[in-house]
Amino acid sequence: MRRIRYGRFTPEDIEISSQDLLKALASFLLRSGYDNPYDPDPNRQLSFEELRHAIQQALFDESLFEEDKQRQLREMLQNMTPEEFDQLAERLAQQLIGDGLLRQGEGETGEGRPRNGGIEITDKSIDFLGFHTLRNLLGSLGRSSFGAHDTRDMASGIEASGASQPYQFGDTMNLDISATLFSAMRRDGAGLPLQLEYEDLHIHQSEYRSSCATVLMLDCSHSMILYGEDRFTPAKQVALALAHLIRTQFPGDTLRFVLFHDSAEEVRLAELAQVQVGPWYTNTRDGLILAQRLLEQERKDMKQIIMITDGKPSALTLEDGRMYRNAFGLDPLVITRTLEEVGRCKRRGILINTFMLANDYDLVKFVQQVTELCRGKAYFTSPYTLGEYLLYDYMNRKTRTVH
Repeated sequence: MRRIRYGRFTPEDIEISSQDLLKALASFLLRSGYDNPYDPDPNRQLSFEELRHAIQQALFDESLFEEDKQRQLREMLQNMTPEEFDQLAERLAQQLIGDGLLRQGEGETGEGRPRNGGIEITDKSIDFLGFHTLRNLLGSLGRSSFGAHDTRDMASGIEASGASQPYQFGDTMNLDISATLFSAMRRDGAGLPLQLEYEDLHIHQSEYRSSCATVLMLDCSHSMILYGEDRFTPAKQVALALAHLIRTQFPGDTLRFVLFHDSAEEVRLAELAQVQVGPWYTNTRDGLILAQRLLEQERKDMKQIIMITDGKPSALTLEDGRMYRNAFGLDPLVITRTLEEVGRCKRRGILINTFMLANDYDLVKFVQQVTELCRGKAYFTSPYTLGEYLLYDYMNRKTRTVH
């Protein structure tokens, strides 16, 4: 009689894909200082030990695995010694690094591990997290794919959707062969050889596809991680999703990122993933000034600013470079200077849409003034619904005609 010997599971018995593991670690990798809100350090990076601990926490989340593997995982964890559990977490951490989803920063120890602050997110991870977030958001909107930004205008492009028109210098040579030959035969008859003249050339009309330049302004003041809620991490996730959407569906568009706090600064997408909130106030005016400067560099049909914030303006950079701060109520000086920049955006044809992660009286009053000045929109939302509102507004607005 054949005998079968059963043994307990070991860390090597269950394989976990790096992509599944990265999805489970998304919030951890994009965290914004929420774990230490009263002593934030915006320059602090992840350590290898923190990554290993986060992986251990993720292993207890059974949603990581298919149903047939959940039972095996539970049994494996129950029978595993602490040393084996540490080995499993370390092997998975090295797997993420080996697959190019994470990288070791400078300053490695003799054991090949980075010191504190040595774990960095790669562009490959950013692209994957953007795609994963976008897919979830589009699923919640009930849509699967989106095309370019339609308008009512007609132009010479690639996709033919209208009647032919005579070719004019500068048009895309999207030649309508039938109309061109018919024009020549109508003039000279059907004899051969057929003589084509410049006036015979006809091209297909196509729908004019508008292009858009967007600056996404992210509030990274201290309030974004206070009051028992992490508001900055979802904002970063939405930024990654919007960047992936534009790159894959609207390649003619541009997207740039501005962080505003005591001052304002532009950050690249790769840098945004690891940005953390600091002990700062909210200098909305500096953010608008920088956003306008960036949009001036873009030659697009549409220019817009998307602002994500949870607080009213509370800081201002004076003419002599000093910082003026007042977090109590609506300071007349701060509000007046900020609204001046909003009016300047309107005169330059820049639309401002505001996504508010809070609904206190002062913030509502300020945003109402902004929307009245620039004819934009204001959305009261939460970190959980921010992505749905923002992506729907972005894609819906592109179907309008720009004159």
